[in-house]
Amino acid sequence: MILDTLTNAHLYSGLGARFVKAFDYLRNTDFSKLEKGKYEIEGKEIFAIVNEYETVDAGTEQMESHKQHIDVQYIVSGAEQVGHDFLLDKQPSRAYDTDADYMLFAETPAFFTRLDQGNFAIFFPTDLHMPNLKVDEPSWVKKVVIKIAI
Repeated sequence: MILDTLTNAHLYSGLGARFVKAFDYLRNTDFSKLEKGKYEIEGKEIFAIVNEYETVDAGTEQMESHKQHIDVQYIVSGAEQVGHDFLLDKQPSRAYDTDADYMLFAETPAFFTRLDQGNFAIFFPTDLHMPNLKVDEPSWVKKVVIKIAI
């Protein structure tokens, strides 16, 4: 996993052309004009999901991971905590769903990180993550999740 700010996105161009396209999209899109929904960047290989929601308590959530996509989660506005951990030998509490590309894990995250406006997190298939968590109190967040096919 990688945690950083969009101003440092150029440091990750070595991850490949799909990451370069994803970060270009984040830098060059006016998200104040985009509604919630799914937006193609490069067909099914790279797409964005724009979402707005109220953050929730960690006690109501489970960690997730994906096999077909890498997540780039970018905070457009607001702040949230994200729990995270390493997959290692953990067993899913909900088996992998091929169509939805996710599985769930009931363990408590080993780490929590606060993401503010302009921050992003990259979660690879071996990175468990629990996004959308409240910092102190529930608050409104607008976030873009870019899915990059493996």
